[in-house]
Amino acid sequence: MFLIVELAGGFLFGSLALLADAVHMVADVVALALAYGAARLAMRPPTRRHTFGFGRTEVLVAQANAVLLFAGAIAVIVEAARRFGTPHQIDAAGVFIVGVIGLAVNVGSAAIVGRHAHTNLNARGAYWHLVADAFGSVAVIVAALGTALFDVDWIDPVASIVISLMVIFAAWRLLRDSTRVLLEAVPAGLDVEAVTDALFGEPGVEAVHHLHVWTTGSEHAALSAHVVLGDTLTLHDAQLRAVELKRMLHDRFAIDHATLEVECHACVDDEVHVHSQQPSHSHSHDSH
Repeated sequence: MFLIVELAGGFLFGSLALLADAVHMVADVVALALAYGAARLAMRPPTRRHTFGFGRTEVLVAQANAVLLFAGAIAVIVEAARRFGTPHQIDAAGVFIVGVIGLAVNVGSAAIVGRHAHTNLNARGAYWHLVADAFGSVAVIVAALGTALFDVDWIDPVASIVISLMVIFAAWRLLRDSTRVLLEAVPAGLDVEAVTDALFGEPGVEAVHHLHVWTTGSEHAALSAHVVLGDTLTLHDAQLRAVELKRMLHDRFAIDHATLEVECHACVDDEVHVHSQQPSHSHSHDSH
């Protein structure tokens, strides 16, 4: 609803800053719709064809949102550069009123979405859209006040460029984070060496190798590893030990899905890998 108000105000009052914010808000409306649709799709259970489920739909949507942000910001910067050569007079009072309303709408929306932004990449993408819009509204207000108080034409395009640069920064972060997920990089803030050492430090664990950590969906860390247990255990006891290790990984590192292959000894091909990964644990050499 406010998008319609902002577009009308931009054309009516001749403000590029308002139009810049409106262009971004068009991307926001699309982004929020995509984010909602992706969140709904991600809740669908796995199928025979999609055995991991649809969690990465949110990641794909996050990438699409980043591209929308980039495109909108670049279009506004081009128009702002053109306006430096042909200044436009704006209705400062009208721009100020629309900017204040926009600030209230964006701050309120960002507060709602922000409750989930720290645990979900898709929600974080929507949140950054709204935060950038809130800053954009501040820039619109500043442009209106500058025009009313100092009667200068360049403040409005400058404000639109400032908005666009903030949008580009948010888009870059979103694109970077979503690409890392698709490339199955280690989740941000998770130290693989610390995870390896934690497993190796558990009682009865003599070696850890072939350890991989990645993100399955939006923010769900997964791990797979081979764990060599020193004692001769029954299959039942080995399974119980694996359950304990998985619980430790969940409690200490928030790893939701762990697949551990427990072994009584490492194969020959793995020995070199184990030794190269664990140089500080001298007793791991003795276990082979």
